[in-house]
Amino acid sequence: MNLFQTFKLAIKSIVGNKLRSFLTMLGMIIGVTSVITLIGLMNGVTNYVLSTFSDMGTNMLTVSVTNTDTRFVKVDDVYDFVKKYSNVFEGVSPSVVSNYTLKYGTNSMSTTVTGVGEDYADLNDFKLSSGRFIDYADIKNRYKGCVIGTYIVDELFDGIARVGDTIRINGEVYTVIGIKEEEADSEENSADDCVYIPYSSAVRMAGTAISSYSFAAVSDDKVDTCKTLLDNYLYNIMKDEDLYKISTMAELLEKVTEMTNMMGSILGGIAGISLLVAGIGIMNIMLVSVVERTKEIGIRKSLGAKRKDILLQFVIEAATISILGGTIGIILGWAATTNIGNAFGLDAYPTVNSILLAFGVSAGIGVGFGFMPANKAAKLNPIDALRTE
Repeated sequence: MNLFQTFKLAIKSIVGNKLRSFLTMLGMIIGVTSVITLIGLMNGVTNYVLSTFSDMGTNMLTVSVTNTDTRFVKVDDVYDFVKKYSNVFEGVSPSVVSNYTLKYGTNSMSTTVTGVGEDYADLNDFKLSSGRFIDYADIKNRYKGCVIGTYIVDELFDGIARVGDTIRINGEVYTVIGIKEEEADSEENSADDCVYIPYSSAVRMAGTAISSYSFAAVSDDKVDTCKTLLDNYLYNIMKDEDLYKISTMAELLEKVTEMTNMMGSILGGIAGISLLVAGIGIMNIMLVSVVERTKEIGIRKSLGAKRKDILLQFVIEAATISILGGTIGIILGWAATTNIGNAFGLDAYPTVNSILLAFGVSAGIGVGFGFMPANKAAKLNPIDALRTE
């Protein structure tokens, strides 16, 4: 018997037991759909996180300093250091972050206020819809001016704010000098939930020294050079590596990628358990099929069918059930991934590797779990099989 005839017999057997065959496939369908959907969604989440960090600038470096009474970093010295190595540094901005209450008329809210330098907008590709950003004169004169995001406009100004309006920050009157262009649908805790003031005013209001700086390298390939220069510079001042920390966006991006890939593998493995259950289901059904068709096997053997013919017939039947279930699962997984991804605003889609993996696993499960029942059928004695009622 050739392979085509064996496949026809397998299809005939599956069609002849539609409900049982479908229920057997169901486990494979659910398993493959789950694997493809979870892996696809994790890829969507990973791409979203990577794009978010990329927008923040892969050429950025962040320095945190723990100042002491005898060891401390002066902001003017930092600017001089960046100017000295302007061939590798694009710029620097001190950062002072505090949480304050904002008031405008009868409206009030609590949010994060960040004190920054005049280069902050350029370093972070900061765009304004109106007004201007903080400049050197504002910092030098401790001018009480602020740049606000669109979430602040909606919450504090009821959606209508103009350059020149005044708000109270921690009880002090600040003039709105600029309004940031909307980036994240004006949602809370997003890039639009922001207030920027001169770092000199932020230091005075917070009563603390500057302990955080954002540096930008002229290009991505200069980040390592910048990190080395910063490390040497800070160590000469602080004399203790535990008193400062340098982190790069590229390193953070790499760690996030590793974490999301690990999570994807774990979720894929959990979903893969259902494929194992589906394989056991296929094996059980094929064992039942062998028992039901014992007499048929005896007749075929008495007419000259060889052991390998019987073995091949049942293996192909199990593999066909598994592959059909896997194919349906791939289609459903594709649809589920794209639809769920669109619902959550993710660019999620099944990868070629996940599809090939799911298809290969489904075919492998069909052959692997179908072999034992097939082998049992192939070993049946034709005389004993014919006596079976």
